[in-house]
Amino acid sequence: MIPKYKGIFSNVLKVAIVVFAFWFIYNKLSTNNNLKDFKNILARIPAPEITAVLSFVVSLMFLNWGLEALKWRRLLRHIEQISLWRSVESVFCGLTWAVFTPNRIGEYGGRVFFLSPKRRIIGVVAMAVGNIGQMVLTNIFGAISLCIFIYRFIDLDYRLDYALMALSVMFCIFFLVFFFNIRWLNGLLLSMRFTRKYKKFYSILGRYQKKELLNILLFCLARYVVFSTQYFIMFYWLIPDIHYLDILMMVCILFFVQSTLPSLDLFDIGVRSVTASYFFGFVTTQDVAVIACTASIWLINIIIPAILGSYFVFKLNFFGSLNRR
Repeated sequence: MIPKYKGIFSNVLKVAIVVFAFWFIYNKLSTNNNLKDFKNILARIPAPEITAVLSFVVSLMFLNWGLEALKWRRLLRHIEQISLWRSVESVFCGLTWAVFTPNRIGEYGGRVFFLSPKRRIIGVVAMAVGNIGQMVLTNIFGAISLCIFIYRFIDLDYRLDYALMALSVMFCIFFLVFFFNIRWLNGLLLSMRFTRKYKKFYSILGRYQKKELLNILLFCLARYVVFSTQYFIMFYWLIPDIHYLDILMMVCILFFVQSTLPSLDLFDIGVRSVTASYFFGFVTTQDVAVIACTASIWLINIIIPAILGSYFVFKLNFFGSLNRR
């Protein structure tokens, strides 16, 4: 493609991505009754208290995605050296792409276009390693919490309880063993003839040693603690009659169930609301407050970063490497 037309096409594509994202966001926000319920609940709370709590929760959002930027930079150590700020730009840009794509698949494109062209497909593989690490923790904490939930609220035969616990332990061990031996996946792909010709793209899997995978998992754990804290603060603030351990249990289950269901980030609020309403229904009758809390976290963690990330979309270079900063 002629350079002149490359530039035109690139700019049109950037504008289209931003316009599309904002159109999706506007339509979802304008019809979201859960956010209206949240606003009504806040009307009964003193303004200084609202400012303090929401400011802290928003600051945790920046900490959450800042940790993700550090993790992303760490994942790229064997691929391409990038600055911390460039990593932050790519993370927020990816969030803008993620809001209107199934299962956040657009987040991969939003990030890897900040890499040089020859390293973008390898970057997708590296990002998948980080997402697997986050999934491992979500599944482990979710399985443990679900066992506790069933034991407390579901009347099962004690033998079924023990069987469920044993399955959960095996489930958790499987994910840990798989993650810390992710290079096995590289060997499996090499053993298949039709995937062998793509080994230059996925051979990066063999470079992640256990120590490095542990560091990545610690970043994932830090993120898990941060966004769990956001939910805990909101629920404990607006529904103080729920025991704090019940909040932690329900939040872990919420993450677990949500991670197993395919959805769009923008329409994910419906999945979150239904899931939260069902499980929190066992410990509180304040269904409106539960859904309002879930909607507020969705707004803070997904919508605000997606809006901020739209600025970084215009820094993308689809046809070549970016200038180093």
